[in-house]
Amino acid sequence: QVQLVESGGGLVQAGGSLRLSCAASGRSFSGYAMGWFRQAPGKERQFVAAISWNGGNIYYGDSVKGRFTISRDNAKNTVYLQMNSLKPEDTAVYYCAAKSDYRLTPVHPAQYDSWGQGTQVTVSS
Repeated sequence: QVQLVESGGGLVQAGGSLRLSCAASGRSFSGYAMGWFRQAPGKERQFVAAISWNGGNIYYGDSVKGRFTISRDNAKNTVYLQMNSLKPEDTAVYYCAAKSDYRLTPVHPAQYDSWGQGTQVTVSS
């Protein structure tokens, strides 16, 4: 398994932008599909975005399509989530996750093997 550490969260006004980073260590990062999920208080963990091991497949949750962009840099063992046009309903703890798989790009949290500790994103109205 890999160890994951998220960063880049914070407080931003509606309409603003943030870029989250997730640094991986411990195993060969390039062999992992990566995902971003979020969880607001009292709600289930929600799929945000996922990217395959080589960036060839990318998926987004419906609520973030056209506003968020997932990317990865395998040389830096890092996956990113660029979040634009943020809304108050984007407020949540954001988690990155890793799945050792060259074929799949999972969108369900149960399919992932490793998780980071999360980073808080708060969007004020």
